[in-house]
Amino acid sequence: MKTGLIHIYTGEGKGKTTAAVGLAVRALGHGLKVCYVHFNKSPELYGYNEIQSLQKLGATILGYTQGHWNFNRSVTRESSRIDVQNGLIALSGFLLRQAPDLLIMDEILISVRDNVISEDELLDFISQKPERLELVLTGRGATERLIEKADYVSYIQKIKHPYDQKIFSRKGIEY
Repeated sequence: MKTGLIHIYTGEGKGKTTAAVGLAVRALGHGLKVCYVHFNKSPELYGYNEIQSLQKLGATILGYTQGHWNFNRSVTRESSRIDVQNGLIALSGFLLRQAPDLLIMDEILISVRDNVISEDELLDFISQKPERLELVLTGRGATERLIEKADYVSYIQKIKHPYDQKIFSRKGIEY
């Protein structure tokens, strides 16, 4: 790829991370170097599952936060701010050293939505991406400026979900 494009998967529906993982599997199948980074979640609490699968297929897996304060009482907005900001700095260096073809920043949009980092901070990170890097941003609450910057935008809308009928997350399906 000569020019890497920017993808956003946003909305309140289920499937944003799953769409990003599907793209990663496709890229790995074509021999591309993939890096998956999670923010605002703790996939290790669920045995990694799809993330473990990416790792087995050769993707680099990174995580810079310990989840979200709504789900992990040891996380605060301030600790999250520090973790995300430090993560963006570390990730910038990683991109220069490792030169992946595809970078997935899973749930990074939550950091902007919840005012953990500013929209400008994320836009600044995006503006510094290597030209050939394909970049995927996921999470609820994509802003208009981020949407404008992206080349692909998918809005995942919830029409119906089993959770509404008290059917909770099922192993192998939701996690």
